[in-house]
Amino acid sequence: MTQKFIYIKSYGCQMNVYDSNRIKDLFFDKGYKLTDDISKANLTVLNTCHIREKAVEKVYSDIGRINKIKKNNENMKLVVAGCVAQAEGIEIKKRSPSVDFVVGPQSYHKLPDMIHNHKNPINSDFLQNEKFKNLIFNSSKISSEFLSIQEGCDKFCSFCVVPYTRGPEFSRPVTDILIEAKKYVSKGVKEIILLGQNVNAYHGIGLDGKSRDLSYLINKISEIEDVKRIRYMTSHPIDMKDALINAHAENSKLMPFLHLPIQSGSNTILKKMNRKHTVEDYLKIVDKIRNVRPDIAMSSDFIVGYPDETDKDFENTMKFIEKVKFVIAYSFIYSPRPGTPAQHKDNIEKPIKKARLSALQSLLNHQQYLYNKSFLNKKVEVLFEKKGRQDNQFIGRTIYNQSTFINSKEKLLNKILKVKITNSTNFALECQV
Repeated sequence: MTQKFIYIKSYGCQMNVYDSNRIKDLFFDKGYKLTDDISKANLTVLNTCHIREKAVEKVYSDIGRINKIKKNNENMKLVVAGCVAQAEGIEIKKRSPSVDFVVGPQSYHKLPDMIHNHKNPINSDFLQNEKFKNLIFNSSKISSEFLSIQEGCDKFCSFCVVPYTRGPEFSRPVTDILIEAKKYVSKGVKEIILLGQNVNAYHGIGLDGKSRDLSYLINKISEIEDVKRIRYMTSHPIDMKDALINAHAENSKLMPFLHLPIQSGSNTILKKMNRKHTVEDYLKIVDKIRNVRPDIAMSSDFIVGYPDETDKDFENTMKFIEKVKFVIAYSFIYSPRPGTPAQHKDNIEKPIKKARLSALQSLLNHQQYLYNKSFLNKKVEVLFEKKGRQDNQFIGRTIYNQSTFINSKEKLLNKILKVKITNSTNFALECQV
């Protein structure tokens, strides 16, 4: 039997990485092997993101590039999966006839049958519970693994397509999550990263049949002896309950890092975004969690140039950042997304957007630089996850989620070591044992 190969590319968030891993597992089970050489692929999967405009443009650009390869490889099937597939399935087939199959993020478990039966080229059904019941879970890593526990969103922020591409909030049962976590641990995984569009809105059925929150789930996962680290992302401020905050103080396996997007430091803009919380609400959460875990590392997301954003609104965002002091943050210029309430009003000029983004990123980068610099000559625990580009180089993450590298002739993969920080940059720490 001729060996078949799968090539897969992920765009966007960690949940897409998780989904890509599950798609790989589905086809590994069918005898496929992973390849980095797209010209060899019998199956090419583009697992897409619909959050930002450039991400969508990138997909169509990649399809055009793959078309040239596909002409010389008549056995290749091209699949567009993910959120762009969910939102624009029919349009993709019209615009790019070379795409063989289009499958949304809740129905990709049906992909092997779609390809085998050569029918139903588009599937965008919302089948969250069915999807998880039909997936195969094998770890593709040896140290840290994503685990999707919650999908979808009921918040309907005016800039966001997630409720339309991922559907309503759905939480997996605790038992199913524990089974998946134990499978990863049996492969040697030491860190579990819990994922969800609003992961702290988790409300899955517990072992006792009752609805349980994220703090309960974290405590249950921490009972698995070989799980050494637990993280979660991405959270929404209105779901940041006291029980979860207290878990950061009480559970030693829960890492002191919190990614909590706010998007703007202006209450006026937050209201227009339909975020359902204020700057003051967010600051109360920061105070609470720093009270129970003083060393917590805070991360966030920001959108600049949102419709009607004034100079004063932007100034308030800058003041907010100066007050909280983030260790890292992700920031983007607003781009209208089809189907969202904000899409028809994009009234901030591009040069103003770019200038604001530059100023905001400069401040955030400076905060990150100062934070990393504060670790010089200190000792911190690092889990080494992969080999670096150089010989004898290993890359890991601190308990605060900082990227860290070391040069060592010893094999350090999947080891947790207390190391001394010898150098720092905006984006990484250098260390020695």
